[in-house]
Amino acid sequence: MTNPITLQLRQGTPAHAVAGVHDLDGRPVMLIRAEDPEHRGALTPDDGDTLTTAATMALDKKLPIVLLLASSGADANHGVAALDGWGRAARVLAKASGVVPILAGVTGPAVSGTALLIGLADVVVMAEDAYAFVSGPVPVRQMTGVQVDVEELGGASVHYRDTGAASIVVPQDDVLPTISDILRFLPNHNSEEPPFQPTADPLDRAVPEALNLLPDTPTGSYDVRDVIRLVADDEEFLELRAGWAGNLVTGLSSIGGKPVGIVANQPMAIAGTLDIPASQKGARFVTMCDAFNLPIITFVDTPGFYPGKDLEWRGMIRHGAQMAFAYARATVPRISIVLRKSYGGAFIVMDSKTMGNDAYLAWPTAEIAVMGATQAAQILQRGESAEAIASWIE
Repeated sequence: MTNPITLQLRQGTPAHAVAGVHDLDGRPVMLIRAEDPEHRGALTPDDGDTLTTAATMALDKKLPIVLLLASSGADANHGVAALDGWGRAARVLAKASGVVPILAGVTGPAVSGTALLIGLADVVVMAEDAYAFVSGPVPVRQMTGVQVDVEELGGASVHYRDTGAASIVVPQDDVLPTISDILRFLPNHNSEEPPFQPTADPLDRAVPEALNLLPDTPTGSYDVRDVIRLVADDEEFLELRAGWAGNLVTGLSSIGGKPVGIVANQPMAIAGTLDIPASQKGARFVTMCDAFNLPIITFVDTPGFYPGKDLEWRGMIRHGAQMAFAYARATVPRISIVLRKSYGGAFIVMDSKTMGNDAYLAWPTAEIAVMGATQAAQILQRGESAEAIASWIE
């Protein structure tokens, strides 16, 4: 799948990390490997220098950065100097964020500073047996008295399902091929258009089966990914963070050969409402699409924000606003399609016309309102009998 490294950096340096310009399925990338099994991949100051040099060159030459990580963190034998190396690497990666794609593959442990690096990546692919955390089982037990193993604390399934840190989880041998598959939808840098995706799927293909996908009732469930695949080239949809915040679907596809980012409410999960994880997921994805010139297609079917004291106390206002902020400042072409309903504050947040999109479309039977009919009747007919409210709804 890949050719040998064509240019290796800092050759001869006594370090566990290696980096160089690599040909990844025809795409030049800066490949950084920090997965030496010696000392469980503990990284030295020289390793930090290697990462910093490689990321700086990638930023200068406008090359995507691919990180392959399996490290237990900074080498304690080198003291604070090892931490300093990680800090400098993180600083350069932060500068590169939004300028060149950063894709991380976690092939083993990612502990402490290494774990924080994956948080700087646009997309994270984790091997099934990998794990990541900033504080391991020993400090957890010492500080909290809770006994926990590495899998329970930060296994790949935890980051796929509960934290959202893992975009995709795959077998060990599929980490780099999956990164390559994702990269084909992304440009080399933010001043370049995403590469055209060859397809034999005609742009004017009719999809009459779409009429049968949506339930007749406003509360019936369906899988919005079926709708997405109908309009995608060759019905291909590469979903990202599918295991986390399942009430919002995000992923990459192409339409007419043009790569696009897709955001969609998922009625199969808490009725497609927006909560804190969904808002975080959507905001970060929209920001990535905007950085790398991916038009955004938004499929809307939501009754609003998920209600609850717990969500409000944990900052639903802040996180909901993050998603509105991401859409409002995005400059890429944006099209929204209301499939069935769009109510309340979520109507605004899901890239409504007031957010500045380029086209706002709706299914013939779609409803756009402040709230659903039942809730509206209960407010507008407050004090009336249940029979009167029911007749008003009808």
